[in-house]
Amino acid sequence: MTGAPGQQGGPGPGSPGGPHEGPDDGSVTDGFQLAGTPDGFGRLWNPHRMAYVSKGQEQVTDESTCPFCAAPARSDEESLIVARGTTAYVLCNLYPYNAGHLLVCPYRHVPDYTDLTVEETAELARLAQVAMTALRRTSSATGFNLGMNQGMTGGAGIAAHLHQHIVPRWGGDGNFLPIIAQTKNITVTLDTVRSAVAGAWADAEAEFAAHQSRQPAAAPDGPGPGTRE
Repeated sequence: MTGAPGQQGGPGPGSPGGPHEGPDDGSVTDGFQLAGTPDGFGRLWNPHRMAYVSKGQEQVTDESTCPFCAAPARSDEESLIVARGTTAYVLCNLYPYNAGHLLVCPYRHVPDYTDLTVEETAELARLAQVAMTALRRTSSATGFNLGMNQGMTGGAGIAAHLHQHIVPRWGGDGNFLPIIAQTKNITVTLDTVRSAVAGAWADAEAEFAAHQSRQPAAAPDGPGPGTRE
């Protein structure tokens, strides 16, 4: 059955009566029609999102219902994990803002940035830095948005388990679709992103370590710039 955008059963390109009718289209086009009023809009069907949006924050009650706690127990491919550290890990965001949108999560089920230990805080930062390096290698990202949404009122999709966003950016990557259609145009599949970034991770770690070795040594303990004795 063919149909014009926004209409089921109506004539469309290649169908009888359509503007681009082919010589054999009539033999493969049925006459079945459904009720509906054309409105000029196309439809992008995302039924898989209903499991997320129908429950919202209430879907995560504790560690047993938390997707960030469950992910490390599965394979990297199944959970879209890019890299695993000692206290934290990196995975692809299932609902990316841009292609290559990554999340850095502690293994521990904690909601707030102040709940992290010194070791967790340091590794979270290092994993974010290596992730940026890997994304530059794999996608030539020219900018990044990094951030944490803390609490429900702060916009966290899953407030019960802390996670940091790493969103790669490129010049001209914004358009009108999110504004008028609440739709993001993602140009590559999640498994492709995961494979590419995971494959580049070791080289990104080496590149980041070399970059760090060229940075000035930390100042000894004592008064910093602008402080008074």
